[in-house]
Amino acid sequence: MAEQPPLTVDVISDVMCPWCYIGKRRLEKAIRQVPDLNIEVRWHPFQLDPSLPREGKDRETYLNEKFGGPAKAAAIYQKVSAAGAEEGIAFAFDRIRVSPNTLDSHRLILWSRADGLQDDVVERLFRAYFIEGRDLSKASTLVDISAEAGMESDLVAQLLETDSDLAKLRSQIEQAGGMGVTGVPFFIIDGRFAIAGAESPETISAALLHADATRTADEPVTVN
Repeated sequence: MAEQPPLTVDVISDVMCPWCYIGKRRLEKAIRQVPDLNIEVRWHPFQLDPSLPREGKDRETYLNEKFGGPAKAAAIYQKVSAAGAEEGIAFAFDRIRVSPNTLDSHRLILWSRADGLQDDVVERLFRAYFIEGRDLSKASTLVDISAEAGMESDLVAQLLETDSDLAKLRSQIEQAGGMGVTGVPFFIIDGRFAIAGAESPETISAALLHADATRTADEPVTVN
């Protein structure tokens, strides 16, 4: 009997979304809870705010426009920080100076897939933005992250100067919207089951087990 292929988990996410970072941690916990399953995690793009300019926007200005002032923003991020702390994430929102347009970050994630480095690159992008306060709108930041992950950073630098894969990413983001994705993180398990939001590890692991138990020879839906 042929060995069954890995159980896929397609994660639709944005690197400027703190709940996506929390969701990543919870997914990792869920996977550890089902050690007998062979699971492949694949990352897909979403933009919380595609209207941001390519060079990003001053963080204080962005928060004032989005939340109506620093006090309201602080109250919202207090809840996020508490949830992050429970997952071992030391959010440092005060270090963030620029709210980035994340298209180029998503290009880096896309390119890292060929090297089998997607998960590592996603983790490094989250850490760079939310903990270290690095500017993801700068190509130099992304090139440095690619080098840290072991990618061909010279090639990444060259590609970032072009429009390579921008149309593809915009199409994928549009596809996510067409599937009904309005918020992230959004998990699609085996192309059949969806989980919206950063649910608990127990909820995710239960979904993984159910998806594995109900697998058939039928070809699952493919997320490009």
